[in-house]
Amino acid sequence: MTGATEAGMNPERLARAALSRLMEPQDAAGLALVQVAGAVDGLRIATGQVAAGPGLEQEISGLLADNGPSANWSGLAASLKRWQPRIPDLAPERDLATMARLGGRLIVPSDELWPGQLSDLGIQEPICLWWRGHEQPLPALECSIALVGSRDSTSYGASVTGDLAYSLAQRGMTVVSGGAYGIDAHAHRAALAGGSGAVPTIAVMAGGVDRFYPSGNEDLLRAVCNQGAVLAEVPPGSAPTRYRFLQRNRLIAALSAVTVVVEARWRSGALNTAHHAETLGRAVGAVPGSVHSANSAGCHRLLRDGGAVCVTDAAEVAELAAPSGTALPDLRQGAAQVQDGLTLEDLILLDALPLRSTTSVEKLAAVAGLGQDSVRAGLGRLGLVGLAVSERGGWKRGKATD
Repeated sequence: MTGATEAGMNPERLARAALSRLMEPQDAAGLALVQVAGAVDGLRIATGQVAAGPGLEQEISGLLADNGPSANWSGLAASLKRWQPRIPDLAPERDLATMARLGGRLIVPSDELWPGQLSDLGIQEPICLWWRGHEQPLPALECSIALVGSRDSTSYGASVTGDLAYSLAQRGMTVVSGGAYGIDAHAHRAALAGGSGAVPTIAVMAGGVDRFYPSGNEDLLRAVCNQGAVLAEVPPGSAPTRYRFLQRNRLIAALSAVTVVVEARWRSGALNTAHHAETLGRAVGAVPGSVHSANSAGCHRLLRDGGAVCVTDAAEVAELAAPSGTALPDLRQGAAQVQDGLTLEDLILLDALPLRSTTSVEKLAAVAGLGQDSVRAGLGRLGLVGLAVSERGGWKRGKATD
């Protein structure tokens, strides 16, 4: 039975799908309304189908006061007026049908797939999540690590991110990031190459999961979707606005035991994610860089202000996630043997090589996310140790990998 069919018989699921289009992420008044009245009645009130009962506004006001954002609360009437223009666009059945066509689904807090760590957000827990990827629960909190940073990453940042993500994925941990250019992309790509767990990486989108953004990362995000998960709290077709980027950062932080900022300028969205992590009581790590690099200024700021711990390798990050070390799975012995003497680029290239048919340098460059010169050099190194073979002008894996 498809997610759309199940949702059609489930008023709670349909209501949450509609509410996610009616309200912006982290809409405090809307989230409070849903918490007080429930999703089904909350939708009816928000769309004007029924009037709010006596005392409801007082309950919402009290809930907002208890959770901090009451200063922005100007009453239910003002919120209803704000939501009213979106009511004609509500079509939850259409949105659920779109997800079913994509092989995705809607998940709600009562579902087994729902990440329990999101409850730490309190009133800011999302109404629902639109999910594409493996339909299996995410690993325990201590096995999820966020790697975030600059979109215009340097070669240093790319190298460090790759090493961290690959090594963490080798430990069976899940790497969480935002699917953007730069550090995010390097984190997802390396996690896919090194993944030994059920969900090697998660991409949290600021827009709808029906269209991968940015478009230049479409192939990468499809790979994340196939091997891990791509999720968002906004419905299909939603544009990734600046506000939504900032709001999705709280989800990245909440999903992860540790948020590591690899590279960040003085004012960076990655620092916003780190702030959310601090607010949640999660650990924050920062990778040091050159004092001459503007891309490391934000990391140094976190370290100087005491908001982050200096981290330089995956072992230090894993220690922050589970200080006792008891929750960390052992490295796979076979993988550890394969990587002896190989660089990270070689390992990514090895993962991109097909087992039976051959492929070209150009296609390998696209799949592995490497330059063609790097691919040629890597193929030479892999060929020397029997991990890659050339046949009729193409390349495939060698028998040493069997």
